[in-house]
Amino acid sequence: MLGALEILTVLVVAVAMALALAHALELPGKLRLTKAQYLAVQPIYYPGFTIGGVAEPLGLLLTLTLMFFLPWGSVPFWLAAAAFLALVAMHSCYWLLTHPVNNFWLKDFKLKGAGRGFFAFDPMHRQASTSSPDWRALRDRWEYSHVVRAGFGLIALALLVTAVAV
Repeated sequence: MLGALEILTVLVVAVAMALALAHALELPGKLRLTKAQYLAVQPIYYPGFTIGGVAEPLGLLLTLTLMFFLPWGSVPFWLAAAAFLALVAMHSCYWLLTHPVNNFWLKDFKLKGAGRGFFAFDPMHRQASTSSPDWRALRDRWEYSHVVRAGFGLIALALLVTAVAV
């Protein structure tokens, strides 16, 4: 049973990391786009990445669950705990940096179902700005937040793989 939990946890965390890494790898190309091109391209992400995004909270939950099955104070336990903290940092970056910009990109789209509820959710209860922000600043925030998220995801995955390997 522990082996299955370890494999599932690594796979789910790998998916969460891969989504952020995919965005990070697009950075050089997307920085060359004009405003019109960027705004045309940006909405393509939301259907698939929203579904795949379930891997982040699931990875947190699975990593925490795995920690309960590892001997307290052992090297694998502390590696899994560090992986959990890296996942918390990755997920926090999403809510603090990326999500508010997603809401800006999607303000003119009529979302339905779970996507509508997800993108309307704001745990920090920020007020929508009435001014028109600089699109480059929003682009940079969105793009670079994924570089940071990919870094945390890679750290989490490496720690987790090490935890299950030792």
